[in-house]
Amino acid sequence: MFDLLSIVFKYIFVIIIYMFIFVIIRMIYLDIRAMESNPEDSGAYLKLLNRLDSLPYRVRDSYSLKGTISLGRSSENDIVIKDPFVSKRHLMITKDEEEYFIEDLGSSNGTYVNKQLLVDAAKLVNGDIIKIGDLEFIFVNRR
Repeated sequence: MFDLLSIVFKYIFVIIIYMFIFVIIRMIYLDIRAMESNPEDSGAYLKLLNRLDSLPYRVRDSYSLKGTISLGRSSENDIVIKDPFVSKRHLMITKDEEEYFIEDLGSSNGTYVNKQLLVDAAKLVNGDIIKIGDLEFIFVNRR
């Protein structure tokens, strides 16, 4: 009886180790795939800081910024985010002479840049953290 129990526990232990290795390999694969899916070398983009699997709605890992873009819950926006804490027309990011400016469009819950509530339009600098609803993005400007 003891030999049978010992063999069963050995197999269970081996299965647990293989599951652990599988999870690690899957995480490496997803991380590499996310690195390859960066926006084209156009300059600036928003990179999501939240974990995609922790969100109850679909959102992309990164959004390329070209010209003027609007972000909100409505399908009329350039970037649509179905977060219930995001307003229909939440914010606008405008490119002006190789600089980017962010402006809140009167959203209910506000827009935060580097943990500061955005009151007026503000210039975005590489590395700024933009928080809207439950999402956090980092502004990346390669130029």
